Amino acid sequence: MKLEFRPLPYETDALDPVYSTKTLELHYGKHHRTYFDNTVKLVKGTEWEDAEVEDIIRDAAKSEKDKKLFNNAAQHWNHDFFWESMARGGGGEPRGEIAELIRRDLKGYDGFRDSFKKSAVEQFGSGWAWLVLKDGKLQIYSTGNADNPLVKGGHALLTIDVWEHAYYLDHQNRRPEFADAFLDTLLNWDRVNERLQQAGSAKPSKGGRWQLEGAR
Repeated sequence: MKLEFRPLPYETDALDPVYSTKTLELHYGKHHRTYFDNTVKLVKGTEWEDAEVEDIIRDAAKSEKDKKLFNNAAQHWNHDFFWESMARGGGGEPRGEIAELIRRDLKGYDGFRDSFKKSAVEQFGSGWAWLVLKDGKLQIYSTGNADNPLVKGGHALLTIDVWEHAYYLDHQNRRPEFADAFLDTLLNWDRVNERLQQAGSAKPSKGGRWQLEGAR
């Protein structure tokens, strides 16, 4: 079976005090683990038993009868993506290739920050906000529940989890406060740049404008 419950990319106290040890232990060890365990149970003995999680998600999204599998597999994938979107000492203005694309597509860092926070805060109920590369340009959008860019479209670069269990112990119902903390002190720009390279290399076109090649 190719499904894997990967270890966190840091110790459980690495993001203290912004993202507390207690929150991370509960969120990763209980919520995420449950999604993973449910996915394993649901694919055992099926055509998906040896499939990659991305393929499971795309296939399960096609049929309402596979909704339970989609929800659990997608939440497993979303959480792995979220953990890597954070780092100790992160946040602030971007650096590297992503900074140029943010200036080009999102009116600079302030435009990115305002749009990303708005998307996170205004997502009704549980869900996620995403920075994605789609059709060669950066976009920001939110998804409800387990939905993600694997089915909505675009190459995901960054996400924030806005399910209440992601932040309630540290911020109670103050989602805007959590979004600020994420953007200012946790956001892992190095990982965003790595994901950007996986999508394709940004190169200037003949007209002098920047475009992203190899991204879908």
